[in-house]
Amino acid sequence: LGHNSSFLQGPAFAPPRIREAIWCGSTNATTEEGKELNDPRVLTDVGDVPVQELRDCGVDDDRLMHIISESVKLVMEEDPLRPLVLGGDHSISFPVVRAVSEKLGGPVDILHLDAHPDIYHAFEGNKYSHASSFARIMEGGYARRLLQVGIRSITSEGREQGKRFGVEQFEMRSFSKDRDLLENLKLGEGVKGVYISLDVDCLDPAFAPGVSHIEPGGLSFRDVLNILQNLQANVVAADVVEFNPQRDTVDGMTAMVAAKLVRELTAKISK
Repeated sequence: LGHNSSFLQGPAFAPPRIREAIWCGSTNATTEEGKELNDPRVLTDVGDVPVQELRDCGVDDDRLMHIISESVKLVMEEDPLRPLVLGGDHSISFPVVRAVSEKLGGPVDILHLDAHPDIYHAFEGNKYSHASSFARIMEGGYARRLLQVGIRSITSEGREQGKRFGVEQFEMRSFSKDRDLLENLKLGEGVKGVYISLDVDCLDPAFAPGVSHIEPGGLSFRDVLNILQNLQANVVAADVVEFNPQRDTVDGMTAMVAAKLVRELTAKISK
């Protein structure tokens, strides 16, 4: 899904590149914690939602978001599958989180890693914009807590919306002070689980140049892994979004970065 991007629609082309990089022969199929991705009990690919084909048939965004939510619910009916969704732009998070919350019967806690808060009411008049996904999530009551980490491009509206919804926003300018807290998070007590939304541009562009919105001053790759690997939580679903292959450099470097994020999220989610 890419048409809700405000700048470039390249993230629509990311999923096949990420899949290819996951199984690239330059690395092995074992995660850092020792889980084997070749084991279908750890990672199973259930295919694609045909987003562009649906749009070509005249399906509008309200209906498309409903189809995405229902598709995620279908996956969750196959116990013990848990959805790990490849974007695409960040607008995908709204229908996925909605599906997870509705299927589990209550709100989740969300750990959101991103350079941007994506909480505009309706960016450029589009309520489904990739810059508005978390406004829709919070309005719908699908999340109890929303922690946003890596923020370094935020407007006054982003801060006001954060206060309105009680969002915990951790900006990069204070990351050194917040590091110990963020690398020892415990989330999900009293709710249905934890959802992780990982925008590749949370990383400094030195690590991941293949993104639409290049924002210097971000997290290192190891910063992100420390946050994910040390997180104490029942992670019930996740997404990896906003990788743009059309802006990637150095022979698919960002594709490998996105794939490693998927691999390590898989280790975190799988039981």
